[in-house]
Amino acid sequence: MNYDNYKKCIEACLTCASLCNNCASSCLQEKDVKMMASCIQLDMECAALCYAAAQLMSLGSTKAISVCKICAELCEACAAECSKHDNEHCKACAAACRKCAEACKKMM
Repeated sequence: MNYDNYKKCIEACLTCASLCNNCASSCLQEKDVKMMASCIQLDMECAALCYAAAQLMSLGSTKAISVCKICAELCEACAAECSKHDNEHCKACAAACRKCAEACKKMM
């Protein structure tokens, strides 16, 4: 596959990574940070994997599809965790994670 085949998934991954980073940073500002610990951890893991997936797709790596599979799984886990919290940054993150998971699944 080439860049054009991956373009929508790359964009979804980069958007997701950005919103996951924002969510983690915003969660650190919440009154009860300990309550947000799982959310913050998943946000950071998801952002890291989304950036890696986007980079591998951009490079046309033969491993991109394998990474997209794991990325979809992690995005779904992050979306589920963020959905437990009633604040705008978690809602935005959950939506981006769901969109990214679907884009990654289409790559398989």
